[in-house]
Amino acid sequence: MHLVVPALPYLDSYADALRRGWSPDNVRTEEAPREELAAIDDDAAAFIASLDDPEAKGAPITLPHGTTVPRLPGYRRWMWDGEFCGSINFRWQPGTAALPAHCLGHIGYAVVPWKRERGYASRALAMLLPEARREGLPYVELTADLDNLPSQKVITNNGGALVKRFRKEPAYGDAEALLFRIAL
Repeated sequence: MHLVVPALPYLDSYADALRRGWSPDNVRTEEAPREELAAIDDDAAAFIASLDDPEAKGAPITLPHGTTVPRLPGYRRWMWDGEFCGSINFRWQPGTAALPAHCLGHIGYAVVPWKRERGYASRALAMLLPEARREGLPYVELTADLDNLPSQKVITNNGGALVKRFRKEPAYGDAEALLFRIAL
């Protein structure tokens, strides 16, 4: 498995994962695949371009409860082993390691169900950390739900240390979660 920059040659496999019920968003699990498939159908090249936005030129982000917030610089990489396996994204706020309260971490990832338990998320995170380091961050923060032991293991396997338990903002369900930090 390796990371690829999203591109048209990989798009059919990505869209197939969306059609099979996988979601790149662990909060908007049903809406996100529908919206992405519609965006792909509307303009596949524009959809691909929207996934790589290190200058935050894209439209504002709509939070789950409908509020919009400015977009942060960021990008996605796709996990690829001959077909689409999952997605990992990285976002940051220029000039600081701090993130706005509505942003649940610098890095998020999701592996398709039929490729889980192969170590792909751990490897993808390990591959992405040098890219995060190049942005000048002293650390990255990641969050995991209390019951998501596989995600917690991915983070700790990559040097993550538990910082605290916290309560997510109401837009994300107001549930308790764990905040981890990986020193770069």
